[in-house]
Amino acid sequence: MGAILLALFLATVAWAVVAGAGMRERCPVAWWYLTGYPATACRIVWTWRKVATHTDLAVSPRPRRGLVGDLVVKGDPLRLVAPRISFPRATRTGVTLEVRLHPGQTPAPFIAAADALTHAWRVHAVRVTSPERGRVHITALASDPLLRPGLVSAPAAHLSALVGVLESGGAWVINLRRVPHWLIVGATQSGKSTLLARLIAQFSTQHVGLIGIDCKGGIELGLFEPRLSALATNRREAVVVLGSVVNDLDVRMKACRSAGVRSIWDLPDKLRPVPLVVIVDELAELYLADGTRTGKAEVEQCSTLLLRIAQLGGALGVHLVVAGQRIGSELGSGVTALRAQLSGRVCHRVNDPGTAEMALGDLNKDAVTVVQSIATNEQGTAVVAGPDGGWARARSHLTTVDEALQTALKYSDLTPALPGVYRALLLAGEGGDAS
Repeated sequence: MGAILLALFLATVAWAVVAGAGMRERCPVAWWYLTGYPATACRIVWTWRKVATHTDLAVSPRPRRGLVGDLVVKGDPLRLVAPRISFPRATRTGVTLEVRLHPGQTPAPFIAAADALTHAWRVHAVRVTSPERGRVHITALASDPLLRPGLVSAPAAHLSALVGVLESGGAWVINLRRVPHWLIVGATQSGKSTLLARLIAQFSTQHVGLIGIDCKGGIELGLFEPRLSALATNRREAVVVLGSVVNDLDVRMKACRSAGVRSIWDLPDKLRPVPLVVIVDELAELYLADGTRTGKAEVEQCSTLLLRIAQLGGALGVHLVVAGQRIGSELGSGVTALRAQLSGRVCHRVNDPGTAEMALGDLNKDAVTVVQSIATNEQGTAVVAGPDGGWARARSHLTTVDEALQTALKYSDLTPALPGVYRALLLAGEGGDAS
């Protein structure tokens, strides 16, 4: 009888293991809430004090130095007290908890201990942030949500593009009304071109003018020419197109001043000009001079015109999306000044720490460390940072060139005409005065 009961017990356990594995594959969210989360939460609570002690997160309530008579004695603390944590709260992708810091503690040791916490809690990764003073927010991810990102719905809004998914499981949306200008950095095969294709596909369906600056002969952005209001394929044409955009900014400023408003969004619908998105692919091509006087003059013009658009375009409905493999001070002081105006940042895998520092260092130092951990096989994965200093890992949806091109052709009738740009390009092609 005992042997039969033992056999039935082992069969039940085996069935539960097999069923659990199948459920994890078919319904990962349900499996996480029913099985994964309870086990992880218990593991965090049971191991917290020991892990905090071994990773120098626990402190002693007594000072290390004591006074014995006239002597100052230094010794090791006898009792370490771990910071108090909240009970782990379940999310769709993992657990979150808050840590209340002891007086004198800073978030830095918790950030340094992220890898140790990952191994101790047997999770995919641990992210540490400090949303307010005296508290640390810890997110433990059960698995990599960016491994197979699904399409996440997001409310449609003008001048916003659903480009991917965040590591938290939410939608990654680039909204130009909130953050008007963006810098996208990434090495070859890191996902930068895929993100640009996704952006063009999303904006193609809206009443928006798209202007391309591709000084590599137009081999990238030229594929979407049916939906572009203008395309510059070399630096000489870029000077002409950017100059026409700056002239259009002056017209928009006069319209706002005449109406007594501070933004084109305060103008009546009939008077409001169409928003423009200027997409620059490979910024370095605009800043690398060939040593000639003409080349140096073109570089200075491009630098000045881009900076003016970045400074004035936000309220006037003219937005910049600048992409490049390398963003460094060796390109000139104009790049550093332009970077300061591009408050939205997307950094994919990069080839050197200097590019990561230039892309994210002035917003959040922690993001610089995280972006350098992106592996070569994680194409499309990036660190997204905003003007508020917050950052998140994200992955763009795979939008093939054919899909983006079909979208550009389908909505080519929405392409607004820009007579000023056409006329300037025509004059420049004939060798005339483009101004």
